[in-house]
Amino acid sequence: MNLRQVFVSVLIFGVAGLLLFMYLQAWIEEQHTESGKKLQQQLINQDFILSPPGMTRRAVWNSSAPPGLSKLEMAASGGRHWRGKADPFGVVAASLVSQLSDQQKMSESPLSHFRGLYLPPALHPLNKTLVKGGKWKDVDSAQEKRRSFLHDFCKKYNSRKKLRTHLVHLVSRIYVEDRHKVLYCEVPKAGCSNWKRVLMVLNGLATSAHNISHDDVHYGKHLRKLDSYDLEGIYTRLNTYTKTIFVRDPMERLVSAFRDKFEHPNSYYHPVFGKAIIKKYRHNANEESLKTGSGVKFKEFIQYLLDSHRPVGMDIHWEQVSKLCYPCLINYDFIGKFETLEEDANYFLQLVGAPAELKFPKFKDRHSSDERTSAEVVRQYLKELSKEERQLTYDFYYLDYLMFNYTSPIV
Repeated sequence: MNLRQVFVSVLIFGVAGLLLFMYLQAWIEEQHTESGKKLQQQLINQDFILSPPGMTRRAVWNSSAPPGLSKLEMAASGGRHWRGKADPFGVVAASLVSQLSDQQKMSESPLSHFRGLYLPPALHPLNKTLVKGGKWKDVDSAQEKRRSFLHDFCKKYNSRKKLRTHLVHLVSRIYVEDRHKVLYCEVPKAGCSNWKRVLMVLNGLATSAHNISHDDVHYGKHLRKLDSYDLEGIYTRLNTYTKTIFVRDPMERLVSAFRDKFEHPNSYYHPVFGKAIIKKYRHNANEESLKTGSGVKFKEFIQYLLDSHRPVGMDIHWEQVSKLCYPCLINYDFIGKFETLEEDANYFLQLVGAPAELKFPKFKDRHSSDERTSAEVVRQYLKELSKEERQLTYDFYYLDYLMFNYTSPIV
């Protein structure tokens, strides 16, 4: 056999081996995919939650407490701000916590195992024992209507549906204030800067909200988020602390975010978002705009927002509240609105027993000389859009409009 024949033989065997390897790899992947689909279907059919290694599977939804639940676990599911039956969310949560050994808690990240809960959680009465005086009657009445409306919405649109996601993502926007047992879900452009100032004062980190700078609020890392706690810490706080969310008319919030990030100098949003937006959506863009990312127009920003293939990802300042705070899974006790920010916030401070001298700040955090983003300001910006773009923008925030009973804009 000459050298040429040897080379050809080796080449043939090599090709045959490669084909065999590719076939086996494809077969193995197919088997994994099929087994994964079967497991997922089994979980859906049997209403089971995926459990961490070493834990038995437990049915998620029962009309009564899960078997074997201790009095301590039942107590963990009901907070100081509730009366009545324990929430099934809390019952299952406490049960899961009780089954985790200390070693498992330390060695595993349990946050990735939270999925499969039925929506919505139960609505509990709000504890108003710390409220003093009768001037809050109207605010309280509006609050109860908001809570009931949101609960009814979630019940109607999410009844018996399951949210399959990671707990770490669900609570990633929630700030914790342990002294007064407060959980605050941050919604940017809805008073969040002043709310974080208030939380710092409540936590003893400052004596006055007026003395805290913008940079200290947003970059100081003085406040902890709920996802920084271990599993037991997260569940305990979710079930015993007063949870609040403050929202705003979606279009006003959107325009406010655009004005703040793109109409003023910004060392992050211009080079990161502005350059990408101008490059994709502006025809015949000049070199200076492409270099700096400054001067993004509102219409270009909306084109980016509505694009399913955005050149750069979403941002919390214009993300939907439904995806920031998950109000149909996390049972918020207090729903404030930017439109009635001062009175809602001060009533909430009464509810949690804040010092009497602490009032919610009235000042504007940045660009104080600018006109506030009102309904009239929004109308001026919407004129830059076509009717179709206005409708699609409303559709983008459709859930937020429904959840919080905002009036849909005239498009």
